Amino acid sequence: MKMTRILPALAAVAAGLLLVLAAAAYLWRSDAAQPFMIATANPYATEAGASILRAGGSAADAAIAVQAVLSLVEPESSGLAGGAFMMHFDQASGAVEAYDGRETAPMGATPALFLDEEGKPLPFLEAMIGGSSVGTPGVMKMLWLAHEEHGRLEWAELFKPAIRLAEEGFAVPPKLAQAIARDPVLMNMPVAQDYFYRMDASGERVPAAEGDVLKNPAYAATLKRIASEGWRGFYEGPVAEAIVETVRNAPMRPGTLSLEDFASYEAKKREAICAPYRQYRVCTMPPPTSGGLTALQILGILQNYDLKGMGPMTLTSVHFIAEAEKLAYADRDKYIGDPDFVDVPVEAMLDPAYLEARANEIDASLSMKKAKAGNLEDRRAMNRGLNHPVDKPSTSHFSILDSDGNAVSMTTSVEGPFGSHLMAAGMMLNNQLTDFSFVPEEDGKPAANAVAPGKRPRSSMTPVIVFNEDGNFHAVIGSPGGSRIIGYVTQTLIALIDWDMDMKGAIGLPRFVDRNGPLEIEAGTPLEQMTPDLEALGHEVKAVPLMSGLHGILVTPEGLDGGADPRRDGNVITGER
Repeated sequence: MKMTRILPALAAVAAGLLLVLAAAAYLWRSDAAQPFMIATANPYATEAGASILRAGGSAADAAIAVQAVLSLVEPESSGLAGGAFMMHFDQASGAVEAYDGRETAPMGATPALFLDEEGKPLPFLEAMIGGSSVGTPGVMKMLWLAHEEHGRLEWAELFKPAIRLAEEGFAVPPKLAQAIARDPVLMNMPVAQDYFYRMDASGERVPAAEGDVLKNPAYAATLKRIASEGWRGFYEGPVAEAIVETVRNAPMRPGTLSLEDFASYEAKKREAICAPYRQYRVCTMPPPTSGGLTALQILGILQNYDLKGMGPMTLTSVHFIAEAEKLAYADRDKYIGDPDFVDVPVEAMLDPAYLEARANEIDASLSMKKAKAGNLEDRRAMNRGLNHPVDKPSTSHFSILDSDGNAVSMTTSVEGPFGSHLMAAGMMLNNQLTDFSFVPEEDGKPAANAVAPGKRPRSSMTPVIVFNEDGNFHAVIGSPGGSRIIGYVTQTLIALIDWDMDMKGAIGLPRFVDRNGPLEIEAGTPLEQMTPDLEALGHEVKAVPLMSGLHGILVTPEGLDGGADPRRDGNVITGER
């Protein structure tokens, strides 16, 4: 071979090798410098999580720090004395895991828990306030379980931001100030009245205002115990004893919560439920939350229609989404409860043929007004009465993506606002037992969500992780909002997937939701202009405040795109470790 041929060949090989080395170096650099992103409902919590991520912590580590701070700065919504559901994605293994930290009913609870002496359901406020609504808290054991499997930093490190804030004080954020000011009961509750109010010059109690500094030494002491003793610091000893004593000696409707209930509580790992939507795969929590299953049903029904062609937030798309919600909420009210106590027909409810049949019930020209639960192939679920819950929009959600590509979608709650209004060990105690059906049976048929000892009440929390057609992480999203959570999250997914919106735009859309009743539209938004046309389609339209709290992260060709709901106090932080 002539030298004139050898030299170009060697040059080509060398050039190719340089390209390979350059590509490898680029991949190493981009991998090492991969940004993290975190979105929560409060800047204190977002910064606490970000500080953990900067220090090399995992998404699970950051979630623990976030929750510890939210208990302090957003006590009306969530806390360590409440419950939560966490979706976790592990980038290295590709595993999608569902962690259940839902509260459980005390062993002394009965199906008549929320019935009066005549067997009629109690008014919600009477059921909510006091000890009988408090379930055994689950969030702390859930976080411990997640840390055991996915934590990177030492457990005690994760509580330092919250301990510092509790001891040094934090400025009351707008949402907390508003919640205190409008609460009709908090001022008269022991412990809470001294924490959230101060005495003015005339001797009157004045609610803490935005910007006032609150310190919570009792909560700092609780956190220090948890930091040093792990889950036992919460479920055994002084913290558990204080909670039990407060519940059993509540001034209104004392409860039966016991140290034995604390000792027997277990967080659970459940199998995530995933379903296709367009070219994506949507993964979310299984029961006992109804949120994931109902959201997947809505998407599965709408899979049969061209929402992209209908256009974003048009009369047609709003009508079809609302009708799909009616159908899914109807199934929700009949079939979903704690799967450890009742057979939940998950596969039958997500069967594509069943959802196509449900989709065929939608009339493009007229609302069905009130949907009935569908007839499922799984006959075990048919002998159920309808659920009769009464829930209020509270809760909190945060989304995290760490520098290794691991993701957390966590929705967390004490119900409320302000849970049961009881306070112990520096924390608001939940009222999650009011998520059970107040009426335990209908026409002799037991409700799937009836109260039972050790049972988890049905939830609406809908933490979601989305993957693209290549199986890569695409988005994480969730929201507070009671049973409206399902609509908030589903509509945001539709905006991201069908309407190609960015995360901030999708979160900022006017909200609407139909829980198989009136079509609720967000007051003060352009949706109100659509009211006459929606009514012409047969919808009963109600304009009401719809306080979503969506926090999400989206992967785009340009990089990470995060959004924090403008209806709340939250924010987004991105950075590198």
